Amino acid sequence: MTTPYFHPDSKTVRFSVLIDGQPVGGSISQATLHYRFRPSAVAEDPLETYSAHAHEIHDAVRRRVAEGALEPVMLREYDLRERQAT
Repeated sequence: MTTPYFHPDSKTVRFSVLIDGQPVGGSISQATLHYRFRPSAVAEDPLETYSAHAHEIHDAVRRRVAEGALEPVMLREYDLRERQAT
């Protein structure tokens, strides 16, 4: 498993999620973290925001893989929207 870290060149947090016992790489942009989780914050730390919402972020990676996404899974705001009950 990869320890989550911020990659400054791509402005993403990179991490891994265990799925069926195998690590799957994922990433989420600093902008997505900001707009989804802390839209009114100023100069927030993307790793701190990721850590506070890791469970929801990891669930989104698992959903994307279940839908057929290949590694590395780049999450978008759409992947983190509130899910409607059907």
